[in-house]
Amino acid sequence: MRRAPRPARAHRRVARFSRALAWTTPRALALKAPRAVATFAVAMIAGLCALTAVPAGAQAPAEDVPKAVRQAIENAPAPGPEQVIVGAYINDIQQIDFKTNNYVIDLYVWFRWKSPGIDPSKTMEFMNRFASDNNLREALTEEPDEIPGGGYYSILRYQGLFSTKFQLATFPFDTQVLTVVMEDTLAGAAEQIYVPDGKTPVIVDPVITLPGFTVGTPTMTIGTNTYPTNFGDPTVPKAEPYSRITLSVPVTRPVVAMSIKTFVPVILIVACALLVYFVRPAYVEGRIGLGITALLTLVAIQLTATSSLPDVDYLMMLDKIFLLAYLFIIVALARVVATSWQGKENELQIKRQDRRWAAVTLGVYLVASIAVVWTSLA
Repeated sequence: MRRAPRPARAHRRVARFSRALAWTTPRALALKAPRAVATFAVAMIAGLCALTAVPAGAQAPAEDVPKAVRQAIENAPAPGPEQVIVGAYINDIQQIDFKTNNYVIDLYVWFRWKSPGIDPSKTMEFMNRFASDNNLREALTEEPDEIPGGGYYSILRYQGLFSTKFQLATFPFDTQVLTVVMEDTLAGAAEQIYVPDGKTPVIVDPVITLPGFTVGTPTMTIGTNTYPTNFGDPTVPKAEPYSRITLSVPVTRPVVAMSIKTFVPVILIVACALLVYFVRPAYVEGRIGLGITALLTLVAIQLTATSSLPDVDYLMMLDKIFLLAYLFIIVALARVVATSWQGKENELQIKRQDRRWAAVTLGVYLVASIAVVWTSLA
C-alpha cells in the first residue's frame, strides 16, 4: 500500500485542528455544557462517597502529614479537667449533739462552670451527711442560668444533719471543727475539679449564735480523695481520685464560763473533804460520814457533767480532774481509818499530824490539777 504524500498528511492535521477549534465556538460550548456538568456532578458524588467511607477518627497516613504538624500535635497539651468554681454561705448552725456525733447546719452552695454538658449542683453529694428524714435539699434554680460572657450558674440550699467524730481529750476546753464534705457523684478528678470562689469562698452569717460556743472563721479546703475500689464498675480504674471540698467551721467553748461551771463544784467538794482533817479524832463516825458524803456528791456531779458526752476510749481532761479529787477523798478516808485504832491519849498528836496531812495532800492535789490542765491545753 502506498503511503500518502506528505502534503496530504499535513492537510489531514489541519482538518483535525479545525474541527477541534470549532468546538470552542459559543454554539459548540452550548451543546457540550450539559455533558460537562454531568461529569462534574459524578466526580463530586464519588468524592463524597470516598470521604464517608473513611472510618470516624481515622487519620491521614503519617507520610502525608508534614513533620512540623506531627510534632505540634504530639506536643500539644492534653485537655484538662473541667473547673467548677464553688462558694458557700453558712446561714445557721442550730445544734451540736456530742452524744451522737452530729450537728445541724443550714447553708447555701453555688457553682459556676463553662461546659454545657454538666450540672455540678445536681451531681454533687454531701459525703458526711447524717441519715435523717429531716434533711432538706432544695435547688433554687430549676435549670442552670447562663452567665453573660459564657458559662453557667446554679445554687442550692441544704439544711440537715452532718456527722463527725468529736475529739474530747481537752473537754471542757476543747475546740471542735464542724465540717461539711462534698464530692461529685460521677466525675473523677481527671474529668472535673473544684476551685474556690475567690479569697473568701465560704462566709458565715455574722449574726449567727450557737449557745455555749463561740463560732470562729470558716475555711474551705479543696483536695482529692482516692477510693481503693472501683465500686464494681469494670470500666473504671481502681484507686480513682475525686475532687473533694471540705468546709470547716471552728467552734470553741468560753474559757471563763466553763472554768466556773467545771472547777467550782469540784473545789467545793474537795474543801468539804478537807474538813475531815479538822474534826476531832474521837468522832470517827462523823469524819467518815463527811468523807463518804463528799465522795458520793463528786460521783453525782461527774455523771451530770458527762451525761451529754459519748463513751470514749481515752481519758478526757475532766476525767483526770475528777480522778484527782477521788484520790484526795480516798486518802482522807484512809487517814481517818488509820487513826481510829489509836487511843484518846494520842489525840493531840493525831491533830498535829492531821494538819500536816491536810496541807500536804491539798498542795499535791492543786499541783497535780494544774499540771493536768497545763499539759492538756499545751
